[in-house]
Amino acid sequence: MLTHSTRRWLAGLGVAGAFVAASASPAAAAAPAVEYSLYFQNVTIALDSPGVEAQPRLYGSKASILNEVSVRYDYRSLTGKVTLAGGTGNDCSPDGAGILTCVEHLPFVVDEVYGGFFGDVLIAPTDEAAAGDTGELKISVTSAGKSVATYASRIQIGEGVDLAGGPDTEVEASPGSAFQVPLTVRNVGRTDVEAVVALFDTDYGIRAKDRFDNCFYEEDFLLACEFDEPIPAGSGGTTTINYEVAKDAYAPGNESGDIWLLTPADFASLNNARAKVGAPAARKGTGKTLSLTPLAGARGARGQQTDTDPSNNHSALSVDVTGKNGADLEAVGATFTGKKGAVLTAALGFRNNGPATLERIRTKTDVTFVDVTVPTGTTAVAVPAECAPRTGNKAEWGAAGTPGAAEYRCYPGPFAPVGEELTGEFSFRIDTVVTDATGMVKVNVPCECEGGFYADLKPANDTAKILVNAASGNGDGGTGDNGGTGGGDSGAGGGLPITGQSTGLIAGLGALLLVAGVGGYLVAKRRRTRFVA
Repeated sequence: MLTHSTRRWLAGLGVAGAFVAASASPAAAAAPAVEYSLYFQNVTIALDSPGVEAQPRLYGSKASILNEVSVRYDYRSLTGKVTLAGGTGNDCSPDGAGILTCVEHLPFVVDEVYGGFFGDVLIAPTDEAAAGDTGELKISVTSAGKSVATYASRIQIGEGVDLAGGPDTEVEASPGSAFQVPLTVRNVGRTDVEAVVALFDTDYGIRAKDRFDNCFYEEDFLLACEFDEPIPAGSGGTTTINYEVAKDAYAPGNESGDIWLLTPADFASLNNARAKVGAPAARKGTGKTLSLTPLAGARGARGQQTDTDPSNNHSALSVDVTGKNGADLEAVGATFTGKKGAVLTAALGFRNNGPATLERIRTKTDVTFVDVTVPTGTTAVAVPAECAPRTGNKAEWGAAGTPGAAEYRCYPGPFAPVGEELTGEFSFRIDTVVTDATGMVKVNVPCECEGGFYADLKPANDTAKILVNAASGNGDGGTGDNGGTGGGDSGAGGGLPITGQSTGLIAGLGALLLVAGVGGYLVAKRRRTRFVA
């Protein structure tokens, strides 16, 4: 099964589904109160600049709607050094020196995964600001006069620079083979850059070969590298990153990535996001130091610098994965025995027998679709939130997680690692005892939507039975719920072993979490698991 860190990784990427949400609770259960978390990034503002726009993000333990919402910004620790003003279309006004209050006139929607985003505020330096000035920004959110969440962020004043990335890279490589990617840093501003950090955002199939002592890693994923070499205005530096394609990468296919260039101060602000949500710290390598060449200029005293034009500090990587390396998705069913009235629970879904892992994190599409037909004489009383009642070939997505339907369409998310099962718990109540009552699990079903997998290596095992009260010798036994017994049935004559640790699922807790934000991670820390892999 997928480890807990895997599920947090998927949520940290802001990806819904992946069979990671909690089983639908019985209708009689009381709905728990929503718990909220507020986040606002640390900000470094360049002197003599128009400032930086940023926005608070509110996350909840479940989807909700708040009314009469207001956001209060307290920046009195930097009174006279910075100003705060609402962005275009925001209803914001000063509330005394160093206080800004913004009002939301419409109901404020908080999505369970993506949260809710307030309007931008512009944080700008004044003529009195000096490099090194630092203060605290205290933010509080209220709804109908009651406190919802608070957060304290840091604002600091620094020197403006302008980093720029190199050209994009396109390469060809097969699973398990090596390739190289140039890393180029250019200083296109008028101020010398004292140091730079390269942040790497790569797909699952792109793995680092080296372990430099100035770079951060999680397993064989490269997350970031720190370069202390100064880069004078108008100059630059370059180096080479050695990669390899994962042996379980799907082929033919494509793996891609991005390299983002940051100042150390901007990198520290992003790293603070990881610490705030409890993400594990990445580890530095123990090998030699990776350097940029050629170097120019002398190194000065380290100060706070921020990139005033992040739009040009990026370069892209595209790997055309050649060869043939496919996947066999095998349906996972179940066998039950029980009396009338018994409620039987089983994990239904599929297993990826490999040899390739399927992943679509970047496109946020489902790797496959799974249909579940409820066994004759039973009623589905609890189903995973990623499964919706199905009529014909269409699913009623708005009714996801609703019990009582005869058929369900399940959306397992963007990641299916080789050697592991992705299953969700279904509970069936026996209304009528029928010998060999049969339901069905089908994987790789067609869907008129993005995603899906239609190149399975062994289509014969794409279907598995859900068998209730099987005749003697027709099915396995095991412990069940409420007087019933049950066991797994892969459709191939027995239960499937659960193996593997989903190694390397780190990017979402590394580069992507830093670049994209921490919203889903906050949610994942509180929600209990439903559809687990």
